[in-house]
Amino acid sequence: MAVARRRIDIEAGKAALAEWLEASQPSSGAAVPRTVIATAVRYSLEEVTARAPGNSVEVRVPPFGVTQCVEGPRHTRGTPPNVIECDAATWLAMVAGTLSWADAVDTGRVAASGLRADLSTLLPL
Repeated sequence: MAVARRRIDIEAGKAALAEWLEASQPSSGAAVPRTVIATAVRYSLEEVTARAPGNSVEVRVPPFGVTQCVEGPRHTRGTPPNVIECDAATWLAMVAGTLSWADAVDTGRVAASGLRADLSTLLPL
């Protein structure tokens, strides 16, 4: 299986994620620049793909990125059978471990469809 090419420098991605995490603390009150959010999301999507390569699940974090991951049947046309979608704040909270997969799904912050649309074993990073 081919390894996905990284577009986000790993250190830059980790730094963006750390900046987002620090700013997301209730006591912070800091606003996170859109470029930092974009870098953190894209880095974390690449990291999920690196840890679980494959094409059976599509993870969408609009408008910042999308990736296919998790080994299994490959989809080639139309909407894939296993889709996960959420906003950037929800995605980064799950990546950082401040929001569990189960809580995000239970509260409707994550839309997950398909038998393989479960990242609970991959998150947090």
